[in-house]
Amino acid sequence: MHQVAKEQETEGRHTELGKILNIAKLPGEHISEYGKGAITLLLGQAAGSEKIYVHIDRIPPGAQSVKYHSHSKQEEFFMVLAGTGTLRLNDAEYQVGKGDFVAKPAGRKIAHQFINTGQEVLEILDVGTNESGDVAYYPDEGVYYLRDQGLVFHRGSARQDWDSDPNT
Repeated sequence: MHQVAKEQETEGRHTELGKILNIAKLPGEHISEYGKGAITLLLGQAAGSEKIYVHIDRIPPGAQSVKYHSHSKQEEFFMVLAGTGTLRLNDAEYQVGKGDFVAKPAGRKIAHQFINTGQEVLEILDVGTNESGDVAYYPDEGVYYLRDQGLVFHRGSARQDWDSDPNT
């Protein structure tokens, strides 16, 4: 009995349909930290999701969720769980707070980015599709990122020194 309890504590409960996990006990390999203390919890990956990703992004005051970008194939949905901030969406800015949500359909060149302009952590549920061949475009920098291959092009020429982290 003790062995089963220990497995549940660290790895979650396994069912015939998949894993049941608890966010408070998420293993470290499913937590991604990036500049200025921003953290992404990779919930879908931890649970074994294949066709969609499910993240919770925790963005401290003054930090950004990602660099301003669009996707060629990936559809996304965002919901603010806590905090306040600014959603930059196709060159317009919108104030957002707890309970606000938005969908970003695939292939429509909808550039997006969340910026924490508030005083507390901005927490966002981020759900999207995993798409082979997706190209992310970063209009502020004129950069195309071929995600599957890790290739970066800046206005037609390959780049080796570019980083997608917005907070470095």
